[in-house]
Amino acid sequence: MNRFLLLFFLLLRSSFAACLLFSSTVLYAQVYNPEKFEKDIKAFDKRDAIENVQPGSNLFVGSSSITNWKDIANYFPESYVVNRGFGGSKFEDLIHYADRVIMPYKPAKIFVYEGDNDIAAGIDTETLIRRAKTLRKKIALAFPGVPVVFISVKPSVARWNLKDKYEAFNKALKEYVKKEKFTAFADVWTPMIDGNGEVFKDVFLTDNLHMKSNGYEIWQKVLEPFLLKNKR
Repeated sequence: MNRFLLLFFLLLRSSFAACLLFSSTVLYAQVYNPEKFEKDIKAFDKRDAIENVQPGSNLFVGSSSITNWKDIANYFPESYVVNRGFGGSKFEDLIHYADRVIMPYKPAKIFVYEGDNDIAAGIDTETLIRRAKTLRKKIALAFPGVPVVFISVKPSVARWNLKDKYEAFNKALKEYVKKEKFTAFADVWTPMIDGNGEVFKDVFLTDNLHMKSNGYEIWQKVLEPFLLKNKR
């Protein structure tokens, strides 16, 4: 009888675990829909037909802080810069679309800004670092030896309540990058914090999340040393 009860319990536990796995898989499939960015990616295809992007660029990819930097080339006049950010994206979206927003351009250097929307969506640091590693490996397979610069998540007034989580991710990302070849970490968080430990408020648009030109000027100073001087 005891053996029968034990067997029954083990079968019940296995069935329960299988149900949990199935439920979470279905839930993920329902929640995550990368196709919502298909319109953005097709817009890149149209731009490429006009702009005739050449190999060897400093390629910037990531979420809206990159997308909105529409005049980024003006900030780095000595470098060949291409912007392929798509607003609202997270690490998983960039991984999904890497074959279309990174690989076709054959860049000489890649700058990645992701994590901002991820943290706001409640994704934990461990998951984010795992996804950063996945993206880095995917790039390394396509372009061995091409450097990647991970840009830290920025502070903002709108998401200041998530300050601790943002700082934890930045710290973990910096530690990961130290161990990775051809990979660097660009800290835009620190120069956007004032002497009282608060985020500068005058560098944001009215939504208190996206930056004005003086915010991008801070980024310019941080990123300038990382860019390849290869103006076309």
